[in-house]
Amino acid sequence: MSNETQMANAIRALAMDAVQAANSGHPGAPMGLADVATVLFNRFIKIDPTADKWADRDRFVMSAGHGSMLVYAINHLLGYDDMDMNQIRNFRQMGFRTAGHPEYGHAKGIETTTGPLGQGISTAVGMALAERMQNARFGDDLVDHYTYVIAGDGCLMEGISHEAIDFAGNMGLGRLIVMWDDNSITIDGKTDLSTSTDQQKRFEAAGWHVQSVDGHDKDAIAAAIEAARADARPSMIACKTIIGYGAPNKQGTSATHGAPLGDDEIALTREALGWPHAPFEIPSDIYDDWHAIAARGKAARLEWDKRLSASGKAEDFNATLAGPDKSALDAAINAYKHRLSQDAPKVATRKASQMALEVINATLPNTVGGSADLTGSNLTRTEGMEPVSKGNYGGSYIYYGVREHGMAAAMNGISLHGGFLPYGGTFLAFADYARGAMRLSALMGLPVPYVMTHDSIGLGEDGPTHQPVETVASLRAMPNTNVFRPADVVETAEAWQIAIESDSTPSVLALSRQGLPCLRTSHTDTNMVAKGAYVLRDTTGERDVTLIATGSEVEIAMNAADLLAKDGIKAAVVSAPCFELFAQQDATYRADVLGTAPRVGVEAAIEQSWGKLLGDNSAFVGMTGFGASAPADELYEHFGITADAVAKAAKNLL
Repeated sequence: MSNETQMANAIRALAMDAVQAANSGHPGAPMGLADVATVLFNRFIKIDPTADKWADRDRFVMSAGHGSMLVYAINHLLGYDDMDMNQIRNFRQMGFRTAGHPEYGHAKGIETTTGPLGQGISTAVGMALAERMQNARFGDDLVDHYTYVIAGDGCLMEGISHEAIDFAGNMGLGRLIVMWDDNSITIDGKTDLSTSTDQQKRFEAAGWHVQSVDGHDKDAIAAAIEAARADARPSMIACKTIIGYGAPNKQGTSATHGAPLGDDEIALTREALGWPHAPFEIPSDIYDDWHAIAARGKAARLEWDKRLSASGKAEDFNATLAGPDKSALDAAINAYKHRLSQDAPKVATRKASQMALEVINATLPNTVGGSADLTGSNLTRTEGMEPVSKGNYGGSYIYYGVREHGMAAAMNGISLHGGFLPYGGTFLAFADYARGAMRLSALMGLPVPYVMTHDSIGLGEDGPTHQPVETVASLRAMPNTNVFRPADVVETAEAWQIAIESDSTPSVLALSRQGLPCLRTSHTDTNMVAKGAYVLRDTTGERDVTLIATGSEVEIAMNAADLLAKDGIKAAVVSAPCFELFAQQDATYRADVLGTAPRVGVEAAIEQSWGKLLGDNSAFVGMTGFGASAPADELYEHFGITADAVAKAAKNLL
């Protein structure tokens, strides 16, 4: 029996034993893929477990995240210092790194969170693109790595895979190699219950290099990977595997997909594989073989360190990996805000966003913009930005096409890869198309800014399909996501400053199509948006009522305060651009801002998410259903979101 066979059997044994111990998990995929993964790691992959964030490592993405024990077994065998056998024994248990699906940040060697099928392959496309873009800037000596993906039938059924595959083919991402676990099995049974797609032709149609191999023939697997690495196109290798390989009575069936094999079947599997060792016991010679992979990677990394030191580019290279230069950005934004408060331009906040991006992109060297086919509407491209293409990876603007979900996943991949600060745009109503990947931005703690314009009925004639009424509330419900709805050009600049400087929280910038007046005409160095909400217009003496608004409706609240003043009613106006940041302020500050007077909330959206701000003695002026197609001004009248309506609501509370 070859060393590689026993190396692969070590994966199978750890997978079946860990799943059995947990009485929960998916042994089938790790057992079926053990040969593919062993050949990939033993003969090709370049990683150093002692430097898990080494910039020029190969990336390995287990897109079929339910097969997480494949990842944990490999990382244990390689010798990652945070993946000892105790972690394997406690698979899927509270307080251990070996979660049911691979979770980014829980353990070294996990490049991205996977589990929602299709996300891994789509995120990997962003990683592979970032590699080529980084290579265009720093050359082959410093940037020369591959992104390897194992994807299952489910990953390729998910719609996002189409977006990712098409995009990768068009971008010519030759450093991306996808190994498809072609085992013909899903949870429900054989794949022909639900699909008859010729996946190889599908990838070929998108411009990929395609091969098929016996997923248990190690030399054939190696030859296919060699050919894939040599081809300029992204590659898909269809690996015909047997799910649960080695389990005599259950292999090749859906019974091995998502349940323990059982003690009796495990005993028979040990016999069939020629693996006489007790659970969680690995012979030292097999450890030695796996550790040799790590040693090879460490030697490569040490050579790379020397090249970096001698390159004359080390300072610039490391700067791109270190995150944004906050002091430079703070100075640039403050100077810009000062000009805005003096000039007081009336612009749509989507335009204000582009104006802020002109400052940000001129200050930071590694921002990468993009849009899902709405560049001229989202206003995400700034002066001097060249498109990224397979002919020019040196560009800094990505045309993602009509692929909101694929765009979001690719931005996660670019962010995870390191070296760039990606942002991308679409209409706010289409956030739901991107939501699966946006949720992973939040879960992984990736500070990706989402530019989402046309944020209300204020977009007008495009009508209710494009008018988001429930979307802001639904995004506010997502943990670790800052939703910004700025009221003017100054708040928009401040929101961008927070979004770019965020360490681990993604941002949604909900921006208007219609022009909005500059309300912040007195400059302050303090970033007021960072407080989440603040008093924009105070009263002399005690308040009679507090009007709280966001975005385009802050202007309406200001006008309502004028109307109330004519009747001798003292109304304070609170701008609340970010509910999440306001919730993080101390209780004293929140109480000072909200006051004790009755409150009226104003937002051209549904009331959900406003409860904490409004309290009991309150009213809400906004939407109660979907919008309509008409000019914006008429829609605000029709739906009763006007200064008169706000003033009336306030009076009714007094």
